[in-house]
Amino acid sequence: MEHKNNRRSFSRDRENGVKERVAPPQDGKKRMRFAPLGGFEEIGRNMCFFEYDDEIVIIDAGLQFPEETTPGIDFIIPNVNYLERNKHKIRALIITHGHYDHTGAIPYVLPKLGNPTVYMAPITKEMVAKRHEEFRNLPKLDAMVVNPGDKVSFGKYFQAEFFTLDHTVPDTIGTILKTPIGNIVHFTDFKIDYDHDDNPIGLDDFERIGKMGVHTLLIDSTNADIPGKTVSERLVEKNLEILFDEASGRIIVSTFASLLTRLREMIKIAIKLKRKVFIDGYSMKTNIQIAQNMGYMKFPKDTIIPIEEINKYKDEKVIIFCTGAQGQSNASLMRIANGEHKILQTKPGDTFVLSSSIIPGNERGVQNLKDNLTRQGARVFQSKDIDIHSSGHAPADELISAIKLIKPKFMIPTHGYFFKRAANRELAVKCGIPKDNVLLLDNGHVAELEENKAMITGETIDSYYVMVDGLGVGDVGEVVLRDRILLSQEGMLVIIATIDKHNGRLLKNPDIISRGFIYLKESKEMMDEIRRKIRSVMERVQGQDPESDYVKTVIREQIGSFLFKKTKRRPMILPVVIEV
Repeated sequence: MEHKNNRRSFSRDRENGVKERVAPPQDGKKRMRFAPLGGFEEIGRNMCFFEYDDEIVIIDAGLQFPEETTPGIDFIIPNVNYLERNKHKIRALIITHGHYDHTGAIPYVLPKLGNPTVYMAPITKEMVAKRHEEFRNLPKLDAMVVNPGDKVSFGKYFQAEFFTLDHTVPDTIGTILKTPIGNIVHFTDFKIDYDHDDNPIGLDDFERIGKMGVHTLLIDSTNADIPGKTVSERLVEKNLEILFDEASGRIIVSTFASLLTRLREMIKIAIKLKRKVFIDGYSMKTNIQIAQNMGYMKFPKDTIIPIEEINKYKDEKVIIFCTGAQGQSNASLMRIANGEHKILQTKPGDTFVLSSSIIPGNERGVQNLKDNLTRQGARVFQSKDIDIHSSGHAPADELISAIKLIKPKFMIPTHGYFFKRAANRELAVKCGIPKDNVLLLDNGHVAELEENKAMITGETIDSYYVMVDGLGVGDVGEVVLRDRILLSQEGMLVIIATIDKHNGRLLKNPDIISRGFIYLKESKEMMDEIRRKIRSVMERVQGQDPESDYVKTVIREQIGSFLFKKTKRRPMILPVVIEV
């Protein structure tokens, strides 16, 4: 069921002046309420919650990487205003797996939520706890380890049973919430893997869950519009081994720091080919160490060598794992490509392997990265050239298999843009679920679930962006972003007018500073015109308080209008009036 008021992204509500509308049922009847706070209109920032009477259970608290429209921002986190007001109701925070788009916001939101117990699988817990240590002012993490098959009660109304899902990081768990209105199944990011004979693995668990009776299924939509099935990890490993074996010089593999399953297999291949492994990137080193400590990765002690000792080994005996396959400016791979790395520089004959899919929005950065490496004589391979990456998100055929086995009455497509979630709705219809039983929510929308009914209400809750910029959390809003975008697109002009405090007249020609607008030395004629215009404006406001907003506003408007007529551009104008 598509919400009739689905006009635009609710993540921009504050900008558009739309206020939070919370209207719990007035008939006294208890209903299950569900709302996403992120992840339903973008890639990342995954967070949602279920509310029944006086109890709330939250699933995930992830971050989103910045967009072109958020210049200078480190990342974006969910808005938890509603949950903060109702923190006395929160009974649990469930974290489904260790990727940052599901865990990255935990240090920022946990104190606002009253520091509830966080339920996670073992490796996820270690990854979250390690990052938690970096935030010294936070309360101690109240973590509870859960494993597939475990059952945990949260208060009076919620019981959770966890099950295994296949993804690109170990210990990914799905959740069966047993509630008064029925079983609600939450699939986080998942795919179906295949054995050496191309038979699917793990479908027995889906069939078991379906036989329990499922009221609502929440299921990943990231690849819902892509036909077919995922590439088997067995094929990926085979292709990587062939590629590594054919490389004559150094091999530099870049992938996500949390893609531990792939990293484990690549280390095994390196051992087989008698290459020493070097890890570059703090998060990747940390995650591999956690996996080793927990017994998930096992290999001889001399397999991984400190990066500082790389020059002691011949190029054909070296393989380097690093972060930065998305073209991030501060990641290891980009520093290697740009010649800014303290130890590693690109050499002719190097083989670079980008073992990850490109996140939408990163295409330009990745292309620049590939161009730079190739210019320096390196060979670059990525998944579109050869199957060296298997997506962690199920495409259409696998989603259909899961939906048919789960057999829900209702379905809520999660994760991704509206187009993706609408494609997932069409898959549900193919599986026999009535179209009206598939709810397409946006961030901040509220759904109500009853035993034989599911609908999107007219309520909305705050879901606008909360931006992290350096040490600031939430202090950069839409106005600041608009100013940053304006500065990047149109530049800035500073006007310094010095006036006589007795008569209000200009004492000298106004000083003009231009940044990103025009080059002053080559624009003398325009500068003279701007100064004449400023003198004219100052004569008109003579007698007004020179430090008033009125005077500065008149300068901005008049000079801005003049400049637009001359250049068709609107730089940011900052007037400074000094009395002497």
